[in-house]
Amino acid sequence: MNILVANDDGVYAPGIQALAQALKPLGRVVIVAPEGERSGYSSALTLDRPLRPMQVAEDVWAVNGTPADCVYLSMNGLFDFEFDLVVSGINSGANLGDDVLYSGTVGAAFEGRLMKHAAIAVSLAGANVRSYDRPEDYAQAAQWVHDFIAQGIPTLPERHIFNINIPDVEHIKGVQLTYQGRRLQSKPISSHVDPRGRQVYWIGLAGEAVTEPKKNQQQLQSDFFAVAHGFVSITPIQMDATNYDVLHALQQKIADM
Repeated sequence: MNILVANDDGVYAPGIQALAQALKPLGRVVIVAPEGERSGYSSALTLDRPLRPMQVAEDVWAVNGTPADCVYLSMNGLFDFEFDLVVSGINSGANLGDDVLYSGTVGAAFEGRLMKHAAIAVSLAGANVRSYDRPEDYAQAAQWVHDFIAQGIPTLPERHIFNINIPDVEHIKGVQLTYQGRRLQSKPISSHVDPRGRQVYWIGLAGEAVTEPKKNQQQLQSDFFAVAHGFVSITPIQMDATNYDVLHALQQKIADM
């Protein structure tokens, strides 16, 4: 199996290095990742300048572009072979609920949505900041991803991916299939004046997560709820954002006009 590994934290980030090492027993693993951090780029592609992939080690490439650029190039001519699976991560921090709209980790995985196997986005949520500073935490999370793939990736419909968030690796209680949670409204922007007298703004912090169980979801919990209680969260997410219930209701309403 040929496995493409990408991320949004950069080609030298500890998460991607641990992930590539853990997946090598499963086949050929190729890293193609941004040359530096590109968090928050979602599925953005670079269209206003050329991209420059540079090989920095055997089967390791750095790209002066976005996470999605890395996967797009890899699938469309950068190599003379095809990939069977795209794994994006391991991200330093969670990608839960509404955050997937902005996530470069998830954006890279979505570029692999037409692979032979469902693409996977992986984030190390962790219960505290120290998880992001310890290589052994990434190694344990990467081993979990290896085992998940080795057991056989569950089949998803076309254009779906798995969004996986791993909590503090020292206290994992199990695995839960989850639905995508939501956040409350974001915090206000912060306005300042820079040393040259110009008005500048900082984007506000994300809104608080809603962790209460949602009713009428076949006993499923949200990704926020699962991670907050020590479970690995596995959420199938899709490209098609159409609300078919609303669509059908609108069809009937328009037909009656």
